[in-house]
Amino acid sequence: MRVRVEFTTEPFHGEDDQLPAHVTASADALRYAGLSPDLGPLGTSVEGEADVVVDAVAAALKEAMSHGATRVTLTLGDVDAVTASAPVAGATDFTDGLSRLIADVERELGGALATLPRAEKQHAVRLLEERGAFEMRRSAETVAEALGLTRFTVYNYLNRIRDSAAEPTG
Repeated sequence: MRVRVEFTTEPFHGEDDQLPAHVTASADALRYAGLSPDLGPLGTSVEGEADVVVDAVAAALKEAMSHGATRVTLTLGDVDAVTASAPVAGATDFTDGLSRLIADVERELGGALATLPRAEKQHAVRLLEERGAFEMRRSAETVAEALGLTRFTVYNYLNRIRDSAAEPTG
């Protein structure tokens, strides 16, 4: 079975060139296990065979905590199950506005949101934010489910988007 793990370590730091030690140490542990982690400003993700990934992530989390992380939030999912249950083009439930917005973004980005790489998931959240999706009731939970992420991660993406929009451009 193939799994995907996404974890966020705290404290968060800005997007400067220097990643915090807890991020680099956890990524090094994943690389040592032969995996290729995807590092982003809001978390780390890795995909592979369950027996390898689960053991490697355990080591990575120990490294993160021993290098200054104060909290870790983690999501683990079966890649094959997410892919099998991902909406097929044209098969999305259009009974409400949020479903329509999600379907529009899926068409625009060329696939089910859950199957996209992290950067595209972040882009999807930005598009949904721009289109007012997060003003709808329980939208973060629905979007998180569509993306195959935790609600916490979606809120982190939203906070980053909103913070960058509030920064002066002068």
